[in-house]
Amino acid sequence: MDFGFIFSSAAGELFSPTTAAYALATLGLAVHFGYTGLLNFGQAGFMAVGAYGFAISTLTFHVPFFVGLLIAVVCSAIFALLLGIPTLRLRADYLAIVTIAAAEIVRYIVTTNQLTAITGSANGLAAFEGDFYAMNPFPPGTYVGMNNRDFFIRVVAWAVVALFCLIVWLLMRSPWGRVLKGIREDENAVRSLGKNVYAYKMQSLIIGGALGALAGMIFTIPRGAVQPANYGTELTFFLYTCLLLGGLGTVLGPVVGAMIFWVVLSLTQGILYGLIESGTITWLNTVQAGQLRYILVGVALMLLMIFRPQGVLGNKKELAFA
Repeated sequence: MDFGFIFSSAAGELFSPTTAAYALATLGLAVHFGYTGLLNFGQAGFMAVGAYGFAISTLTFHVPFFVGLLIAVVCSAIFALLLGIPTLRLRADYLAIVTIAAAEIVRYIVTTNQLTAITGSANGLAAFEGDFYAMNPFPPGTYVGMNNRDFFIRVVAWAVVALFCLIVWLLMRSPWGRVLKGIREDENAVRSLGKNVYAYKMQSLIIGGALGALAGMIFTIPRGAVQPANYGTELTFFLYTCLLLGGLGTVLGPVVGAMIFWVVLSLTQGILYGLIESGTITWLNTVQAGQLRYILVGVALMLLMIFRPQGVLGNKKELAFA
């Protein structure tokens, strides 16, 4: 078993575009749940809306890259309004039910055969990333063991993550952010002070959803294709795993949580596959090992919740609202 290859592959996940996409989407969940107390179980839906909004506008309407990006964000804002208007005045569990259902509705809509010409149905859409790579300033060559395209998407992805971490940090230190934290702790108390709780919740839902839409684009561009199977309900629960690993009410927690999540997944997969190929484990095949790694991550998360429920970077004060 080649431990050097296993550990180098796991280390590569630290700064992969997928990890960056998870970090950004989890940051959106931190705005929703960690700071505002909104129980959004449909972040995968926001990611799908962003990815499909960008892909469809690029392939069908041939808009430039930044226009497609703007369309994706606007679509996520409309999606947030559609979810928030009927639910944000109600109890938190209504939002949870609506968001998880809406995310599945989005996934089923894009797989409808009648929309194949627009959404690609179950096959998805491809070849829409040309304008993005056309902006690549790095000439052909090798950069830190990567070609110029891989290096460019990683630089852009993590620059976007760093930018929005800074923006969220500044927002949460502002009076607006303090109102969100007050809503998380006791929205009736905030309402008694004359604040429009419904408006603040809606703003939080839109901002966190926009982060999810941008994450959907980052998740999609390196693959060169957007497929509905990638935006199932399990994606949202993976994002919550990242959020819990890093810490609920923190800005860097989602980033650290996403890194831990993907490094652990890569390590467990590499070790299990190595044991299977060497014949040490004969009662598993590679398909079963792929599922077992998620079980191991789940066990690790359970242990974390027992011994450090605030997450790696969180503090116990942030658990008071949970």
